[in-house]
Amino acid sequence: MHTRAIMIQGTTSDAGKSTLVAALCRLLRREGVRVAPFKPQNMANNAAVTIDGGEIGRAQAVQAQAAGLAPHTDFNPVLLKPQSDRTAQVVIHGRVAAQLDARQYHDYKRRAREAVLESWARLTAQYDFIVVEGAGSPAEVNLRANDIANMGFAEAVDIPVALVADIDRGGVFAQLVGTLACLSPSEVARIRGFVINRFRGDVSLLTPGIEWLTERTGKPVFGVLPYLRNWSLDAEDSLQSAAVRCDAKLRVVAIAYPRIANHTDLDPWRLHPEVDFRWWAGGPWPGADLVILPGSKAVRADLAWLRAQQGDAHLLRHLRYGGKVIGICGGFQMLGESIADPEGVEGAAGHSEGLGLLAITTTLTRAKRLTQARGRMIHPAVVGATPVPVTGYEIHLGVSDGAALAAPLLTGDDGAGDGAVSADGQIVGTYWHGLFDAAPAFAAFARWAGAGSLTAIDAEARREAMIERLADSVATHCDWRALVGC
Repeated sequence: MHTRAIMIQGTTSDAGKSTLVAALCRLLRREGVRVAPFKPQNMANNAAVTIDGGEIGRAQAVQAQAAGLAPHTDFNPVLLKPQSDRTAQVVIHGRVAAQLDARQYHDYKRRAREAVLESWARLTAQYDFIVVEGAGSPAEVNLRANDIANMGFAEAVDIPVALVADIDRGGVFAQLVGTLACLSPSEVARIRGFVINRFRGDVSLLTPGIEWLTERTGKPVFGVLPYLRNWSLDAEDSLQSAAVRCDAKLRVVAIAYPRIANHTDLDPWRLHPEVDFRWWAGGPWPGADLVILPGSKAVRADLAWLRAQQGDAHLLRHLRYGGKVIGICGGFQMLGESIADPEGVEGAAGHSEGLGLLAITTTLTRAKRLTQARGRMIHPAVVGATPVPVTGYEIHLGVSDGAALAAPLLTGDDGAGDGAVSADGQIVGTYWHGLFDAAPAFAAFARWAGAGSLTAIDAEARREAMIERLADSVATHCDWRALVGC
């Protein structure tokens, strides 16, 4: 049976491609269609561990959930994880393949293209419908040669395209017409129509513009999607706005280093209605009950940045006043006594002194640990006398050793301990991502941080509710069946 497909491309980054793909996956699943998401090439430091032991972009894991599937490396065969302004770690089929600068990657694209087409072949053999997400914009003419992310892929496998534009940025008609002007005739012909995203106000006021656009391009607008308030899904890469609340029960500050990774770990805090959550990227220190050092794609470089912003001094002052600190993955490594990178896996080879807050030393290695995990938080300073069940995942370079590991935060179902808790109970470090998603674990951390009790919110259930709300909105405001060709 021939597999059908649609590719969602955008006039800009963050136009709404990821969310529209998720919505279409859920709507098709509701119709009983065996549907899968696919993003040929992604660039993001937010990653998820897959069922086959690799990693993909976090957005593709959410799209898989919308389709009722476990995340798989074939859903995102090429993942670029920026380590600096010039270099990125290249992940092929879920595994690190190279570390390249932009020019080197341009030459590497033949191998990347092979991986993309291999995954495409496997998916089309398994599913009835594939919803494909582009990357950035197809109008980036400087990236057209050997393109595997947008029109180059659509032309290679001969699938139609829908173009989404963000009206909240302004100039939506210029976005759409200007994008078409940058495409070849065959690419323009491939575009089935448009979706306008994030509209606020009376949609009838947009009607003259839509009529003009349709007459000028000969292509329909399938829908005008409203701006969804109080709605959020795991971001692909950009930091989402902080939730500043003056009447909050807990104040949380998360460090936003230049190469922050997997910052969606912080969403349960950022989105909680009783938490005053703030990102800190230097400047005046806002004060907090809890400070979180998230993951990093360039741990030594981000640690140097933190020191340059006097972040180390702020942390020490925070601890002197009785505040709590959590370090996750790269943030955990920073809390230790030293970080060594003898092979230069994250930049120039060398050695950095850590913050010295936990008695561990870390050596970065080329082998990356990728695993989904389940276990129990056991340290009495955090959970009291009763262990708390937890799930999470590990996705990191480096091995840590030291006396602090004798007081682990948790134990996995395999019996292995993870993390460390300081002797005074103020500092927690862990390699596990996703610990805050389950309500019991989140509640334990909130009590430890001084909140007493917060309203129980299960992040996984919340994510599912957001997917449903998104799909309902697209079903109401978009002719999605015409868009996908049903």
